[in-house]
Amino acid sequence: TDLPGITMSPIVDMTSAHSFNQVFFDDVRIPASLLVGEEGDGWRLARVTLANERVSLSSAGSLWGDGPSADDLLELVRQAGGTSDPVLRQRLAALYCEAEVLRLNRLRTLSAQLAGREPGSEANIQKAMADDHGQHVMALAKEVSGTSGMLVGSGPVGRLDASKEEGTTENRLTTGQFPGVSSIWHYGYVFSPALTLGGGTFAVQRNIIAERVLGLPREPDAQRGLSWSEARAPQGA
Repeated sequence: TDLPGITMSPIVDMTSAHSFNQVFFDDVRIPASLLVGEEGDGWRLARVTLANERVSLSSAGSLWGDGPSADDLLELVRQAGGTSDPVLRQRLAALYCEAEVLRLNRLRTLSAQLAGREPGSEANIQKAMADDHGQHVMALAKEVSGTSGMLVGSGPVGRLDASKEEGTTENRLTTGQFPGVSSIWHYGYVFSPALTLGGGTFAVQRNIIAERVLGLPREPDAQRGLSWSEARAPQGA
């Protein structure tokens, strides 16, 4: 960001947080001393970096590996006596199964990395599944909170690590059958739409899985094979 020509404009999201910037590059020149890796090897480094990021974003927490998990939600509902509802039990069981599949796939990916293999398409599968799972957890947490979900923790506030600091089982419960929403749960619900956007969108992950895992044909692209500057050039230039 110290190079001349780089301008950053903060982007404040609907949780009132500032996690990303709009970055402008105006005639920026990067010295060769800042080269990472070998010349011409940038795309491979980018793919490995993205794959590692997608694995790291898919840990047990529902918000990109952080925050409360499906187990945390299950424990809160159990404490409040909500597991007597057969429909809710089925939905909680489905979340538990999703979380267990993700846990086992994380172990498979970790084993591959420990054996010296770079993360492959399993990282895309993990990311796609984890994003959906996080949204499912947060949606059910908000739903079972009932009317208290509109009142407790009102306003998009809270930090990703709040549940770790407070202790999961110490979160306040509302009177009645279901758990209330602490600030982290409310924050998680408002934040959860971002899960299928950041780190590679929902559509991008599924395209990669379709092409590299299932062997389906690639989408037509008239600009395939062109350099970035060629693709940006005006038509007929």
